[in-house]
Amino acid sequence: MSDCRRPDNASEFCDTDLEARLKGANNNAEYGFKTCALYKFVTLEHFSALRQPLLQKMSECDVYGTVLLAHEGINGTVSADPKALQEFLAWMCEMPEFADMEFKYSYHNEIPFYRRKVKLKREIVTMGVEDIDPRHSVGTYVAPENWNDLIRDPDVLVVDTRNDYEVEIGSFEGAIAPGTKNFREFPTWAKANLNVRENTKIAMFCTGGIRCEKSTAYLKSQGFEEVYHLHGGILNYLHKVPQPQSLWQGECFVFDNRVAVDHDLKSGSYDQCHACRMPITEEQKDLPSYSLGESCLHCFDKRDERQKQRSSQRQKQIVLAESRGEAHMGDAGREVTERRRVLKRARREPSSEGR
Repeated sequence: MSDCRRPDNASEFCDTDLEARLKGANNNAEYGFKTCALYKFVTLEHFSALRQPLLQKMSECDVYGTVLLAHEGINGTVSADPKALQEFLAWMCEMPEFADMEFKYSYHNEIPFYRRKVKLKREIVTMGVEDIDPRHSVGTYVAPENWNDLIRDPDVLVVDTRNDYEVEIGSFEGAIAPGTKNFREFPTWAKANLNVRENTKIAMFCTGGIRCEKSTAYLKSQGFEEVYHLHGGILNYLHKVPQPQSLWQGECFVFDNRVAVDHDLKSGSYDQCHACRMPITEEQKDLPSYSLGESCLHCFDKRDERQKQRSSQRQKQIVLAESRGEAHMGDAGREVTERRRVLKRARREPSSEGR
């Protein structure tokens, strides 16, 4: 695998046309790993039968990450060497069900996943409400370029469908935050806070678009007629809307080792508590509640001594592995370890030109 010399992550949003989507997987090859977020609501009558072939192909292509399968479709984030990822996505697109699936790419200098998993679920994004089907009824998609005009309309109620810890580090100007701990709580919040007569126009957004597929479908089922959502989510908006024109404030939480990204879609200023996975700032690390790998202000009072002790032991193993120049977990971790060793040897040994 080639050496990665560019320090920052980059992101790319491909066209829906198949050739453009797959060609995109070759770009920015100077990064060691490319990550793809994907989802599609599509009827998968025999979704359980797809689990083993997906796992097998992920193994053949050295693809890591998690894919969720359900009767309602597919949702996942996977990562690999750029060419290997292209091969995997091309294979997926040969299936009629996934032929027009949209992909969102980002690039990394370290692999963001250490294992490969394909899980069978009741829902690909869990809302817990029966008979909500974005394939049959969904809100109106709004392109990022048109989003500002929509949310500036005083008659439009703007709702952030994400969880409280995501909203805390960034959101759109003037958006309402439901304060939910998980997406299952959204229907209850909507019933208590939204009114068909009063809230005639509602615009919703989320990280990559999938939660809004369900939240807008849910509101349509409750009788709301003018419901809109940001196509491709916040990440697509940050990619396409120049910062001087942007109404986004703060950073965007992402579900990988970057924790959050800034408006340039580069790693943001947040770290992550390795005990509860919540985003934390450098200032919050100075609080008495913070202990590396054991607790932070979000989980200090919620974890018992047994949990903290287990986290402490895990952190010690991580520190020992790092002192040996090794990654701590999984097959991909071993690949990263070997790559680091090769690079270390290359730095120590003089080049052939210098001999």
